[in-house]
Amino acid sequence: MISIKKYLDLDPNELNKYREAGPDELLALTLNSYRSALTAMGSCGVQACPALGHDLQQGLMGLVERLSNKVTPPVVKETEERIEEQLQQWGGRTAEYFHERAADVKEILLVLAHAAESVAERDQKYTSQFGEFTKRLRTMANLEDLPQIRSALMRGAKELKATVDNMEQDSHESVAALRTQVTTYQVKLEEAEQRASRDTMTGLDNRNAVETKTEHRIAENRPFCVVMLDLNGFKQVNDTHGHLAGDDLLKQFATELRSASRSTDAVGRWGGDEFVIVLDCNLGDARSHMERLRRWVVGEYSVQLGTDVAKVNLDAAIGLVEWQPGETMKEVLGRADAAMYQQKAVAHEQPPPTQTGRNNETRATP
Repeated sequence: MISIKKYLDLDPNELNKYREAGPDELLALTLNSYRSALTAMGSCGVQACPALGHDLQQGLMGLVERLSNKVTPPVVKETEERIEEQLQQWGGRTAEYFHERAADVKEILLVLAHAAESVAERDQKYTSQFGEFTKRLRTMANLEDLPQIRSALMRGAKELKATVDNMEQDSHESVAALRTQVTTYQVKLEEAEQRASRDTMTGLDNRNAVETKTEHRIAENRPFCVVMLDLNGFKQVNDTHGHLAGDDLLKQFATELRSASRSTDAVGRWGGDEFVIVLDCNLGDARSHMERLRRWVVGEYSVQLGTDVAKVNLDAAIGLVEWQPGETMKEVLGRADAAMYQQKAVAHEQPPPTQTGRNNETRATP
């Protein structure tokens, strides 16, 4: 109990400590805790598996945004179902990802172990032969008959030459076999590195690969531009047609984006419905390239819904920046991301543009 005087002297913040929270406040606190838990869950997913965690993080952040608007019991129930679905999908993909990485490591280690075993067996064989030859030389040291010694030395010389010839032949064969095994090891290593740098859904470069290629360009002081693309309305595709249809649309868009880009461009999936391109050119050439991308990549797509096909009109917010000497990888990618979100905000304030030209051509489901 506090005195009336102390009660009246308390400021509003202190006063709130002495009263029970009402139902509305409890609901707000619960929802805030729910949103914080989802945000932390997404961050943990990125730390646990960077190659796949960004997709989980973006999906959960979408649910956080959903819970930030008007919340009703059906919305909470649907959110719960989507969280369970996203976690199950992420868990399955992550388990498969680490299983593949473990298989790669085991296979490479087996190749190296076999090579080491082959060399050890050869060395052991000739060590034994030289040991026998040494014993005979010591026996000859006790002989007193010169012709017998000469005869034993002649036989020993022939055996030694034969052993050396065999060692040379075996060495050529061992080197050839080892070269083959090393080549196999290199191929396996390159395949493992390639899989580790690929986005599992679209086959494009993943986020880590794009960052690495950007750092290489900065290290070589090569002029380049960065393009960030965010698909407008993609969430509605998932909400209306389901996540399988959304995945199908991402794969199609990735295929079109790769086909419309040059072989020297680094084309990757940044996470969720965001993509990134690193262009080896100046800003003027990059703008011309973006105009071509808008004509060929943005527009109408077809997604498979069981036995039915749905038409989806796809647009994208695009952020384009040119690398400035002295900028770090994070700084230039951050500027591109900010430019993309700025265009996305402007697009929300304007009616959707009328699609013209190649944009109206339907792309069939691969």
